[in-house]
Amino acid sequence: MASSISPKQALSFTSSAHQRHQSRTIPREFHVRFPASASLPSSRCAVKSKAARLKVLAASAAKVMDQSPSKASPQAPTVVEVDLGNRSYPIYIGSGLLDRPDLLQRHIHGKRVLVVTNTTVAPLYLDKTISALTDGNPNVTVESVILPDGEQFKNMETLMKVFDKAIESRLDRRCTFIALGGGVIGDMCGYAAASYLRGVNFIQIPTTVMAQVDSSVGGKTGINHPLGKNMIGAFYQPQCVLIDTDTLNTLPDRELASGLAEVIKYGLIRDAEFFEWQEQNMPLLLAREPAAFTYAIKRSCENKAEVVSQDEKESGLRATLNLGHTFGHAVETGFGYGQWLHGEAVAAGTVMAVDMSRRLGWIDDSLVQRVQKILQQAKLPTSPPETMTVEMFKSIMAVDKKVADGKLRLILLKGPLGSCVFTGDYDQKALDETLRAFSKS
Repeated sequence: MASSISPKQALSFTSSAHQRHQSRTIPREFHVRFPASASLPSSRCAVKSKAARLKVLAASAAKVMDQSPSKASPQAPTVVEVDLGNRSYPIYIGSGLLDRPDLLQRHIHGKRVLVVTNTTVAPLYLDKTISALTDGNPNVTVESVILPDGEQFKNMETLMKVFDKAIESRLDRRCTFIALGGGVIGDMCGYAAASYLRGVNFIQIPTTVMAQVDSSVGGKTGINHPLGKNMIGAFYQPQCVLIDTDTLNTLPDRELASGLAEVIKYGLIRDAEFFEWQEQNMPLLLAREPAAFTYAIKRSCENKAEVVSQDEKESGLRATLNLGHTFGHAVETGFGYGQWLHGEAVAAGTVMAVDMSRRLGWIDDSLVQRVQKILQQAKLPTSPPETMTVEMFKSIMAVDKKVADGKLRLILLKGPLGSCVFTGDYDQKALDETLRAFSKS
C-alpha cells in the first residue's frame, strides 16, 4: 500500500468469502453456535499485497486441532503468527500459559528482565509471571515496576517511572521488558522498550479482553497528551504475545464488555461471518464461556495479524482497524481520560461512524439496526456522553492522527457487511449532521 495517499482518495476494502479454517476450533459439546458455513470462512478486505500472508500455526501436530479437548493436551496453545519477515513473532493463546515457563523463557535473550505492571494486576499475576521467568532458569534476574492503574496515568510522568527503574537497575541492551496488564500497560511498556537505550526487547502478556484481541498485537505503543490520545509513540513490535485466557477470570464485567467493542469491529470491517457468529453467541461471551472466548480471541488475532502483516505502519489498510476510534478518541479526550473505558468510547464512536455511513447512502438501515443491537447486547453505550458538544468533537478530531493535509480521513462502512473505506472524500454535510444528532450544538 503506497504511503502517499491523497486525503481525498478513498481506499475501499470489500468483503469476500475465503476459506481459511478447515476445521472448527470449538467442539459441539460446548453448544457454541456458528454460522451456517461449517468451515467458518472469513471475509477479507480485497486489498492484495506482496507481503507474506498470515500463518496460523498449531503448537503441536495439525491433527490435534481436530481432536476433542479430552484428547488434546490442555496446555498446548494455539499459535497465530504475525508475519513481518525477520521481525515476525508468535501470539500464544490458551489456558494456563503462565504455568508454562518454556513459552516465556524461549523469548528472553539476556539475563535481566523488567516486568511493568499496575496496582490492580500485580497482586494477581506478578508472582506467577516471575516464577514463569525464573523456574529452572536461575541466571535470570527479574525487576518490577508497579504503576498506577488507569488511562489517566498513560502519560509522560508515569512513563518516567519505568525509565527510572530501568536506569536504577542498570539494565543493559540485552534486557527484556515485559508488559503485564491491559492496553495502557502494554502501550507504555512498549514505548519504554522502544526508547530505552534506543530499543530493547519486550514481551506482551495482556490480561484484558481489549489487550488480548487488539492492543497487544501489531506494535503500536505510546502515551496520551492532554490535547490528544496516543499522540506520542512509536511502532515497535514485541518478541511474542502470550495470552493466558485464565486471566479473564479476574476481569471486571465492565472491562470485559469494553474489550468486546474491538471484537465487534473486526466483524464489521472485514469478517462478516465472525460478526454473524457474535450475534448468535454474545450471551456466551458475556458469560465468559471458555471455548467461545478462546475462539473470539483467536479469530480477532488472526484478523489483526493479517492486517499488520500487510500494512505494519498504517499507510492504508491498517487504518481500517480504527473504525469508530476517531469519534471515540474525541470522547476520551474531551470527557477526560479514564472517565470512559476505551471500548466504551469506541462503541459510541462506532455508532456515530455507522450513522454517518447511512447518511452518505453507503449502507442500509438494517445494518445500522444490527450494530445498535449487538452493542446493546454487549452492554456497551451507543451514544457519547451528554457533555460532548459539536465544537468539542470538531476541535479534538482536527488533531487526529488520520488528518492529512488538513483533511480528516475517516473509516466508514460502505457496501455489504464486512466492507469499509478509509477516506477523506465524503460530504461534510453528513459529518455535521451526525455530530449534531449525537451531541449538543
